[in-house]
Amino acid sequence: MSFLQCGKFKLSLERPLIMGVVNVTPDSFSDGGQNFDTGRAIEHARRLIGEGADLLDIGGESTRPGAAPVDLAEERRRVLPVLQALAGGKVPVSVDTRKPEFMREAIAAGADMVNDVGALAAPGALEAVASSAAAVCLMHMRGEPGTMQADPSYRDVAREVRDYLAGRIAEAERAGIRRDRIVADPGFGFGKNLDHNLALLRAFATFSALGVAVLAGLSRKAMLGKITGRAVGDRVHASVAAALIAAQNGAHIVRVHDVAATRDALAVWQAVKNPN
Repeated sequence: MSFLQCGKFKLSLERPLIMGVVNVTPDSFSDGGQNFDTGRAIEHARRLIGEGADLLDIGGESTRPGAAPVDLAEERRRVLPVLQALAGGKVPVSVDTRKPEFMREAIAAGADMVNDVGALAAPGALEAVASSAAAVCLMHMRGEPGTMQADPSYRDVAREVRDYLAGRIAEAERAGIRRDRIVADPGFGFGKNLDHNLALLRAFATFSALGVAVLAGLSRKAMLGKITGRAVGDRVHASVAAALIAAQNGAHIVRVHDVAATRDALAVWQAVKNPN
């Protein structure tokens, strides 16, 4: 893939893009509560753009392990004011949601992408995105956030995740969503244990065979805590290392909390890789 059509934006994929995380939630695993206030969330988003974010991802429902679902009215209350303040700016805005009705509302309010941990499998989700110009990120998740970490099991995690994503991409195409609007995400930490996550990262280059842009979301995740022994707030260095490894193995987009640090690491790598 050479570009991603993301609403009105045509994003070059010649270098890895940085997606900055804006969680408007009280309970997200890393920064829950920090930007729950609308004004703080907008300020945080603008700071991430200043640090070099190529696109933003706004979420109003935590999907951390064990998280409880949020109803539509509450998700709407949390996300729409932030989205409306940021839509139409200089970077695309993605909305992280599993609800088809809210997908439609978010797109109507200016969202350039829908990021769905359910990979548009919910009834009406494919149609909600297909009827628009928005891009979509299709993620692999085994189970539901409340139960997904209850002893997940795979025979060959990389192959099974690739096969699932290939199937969802095919479904999206049949619904009328072109490949240049599709992003695939293997879903690190979503129904996977540490060994599964490491196997996915080792095999990350093979996801290029899907023929769409590929996203890696490793920032501050529990797998990095298990490797380093660091608490969530102290995983910046591990997160940057993981994003760099993913980029070196073909990630077109890295979804991160720490934009400035990630940007600098990727800039150094790109300078070495492309001396001209």
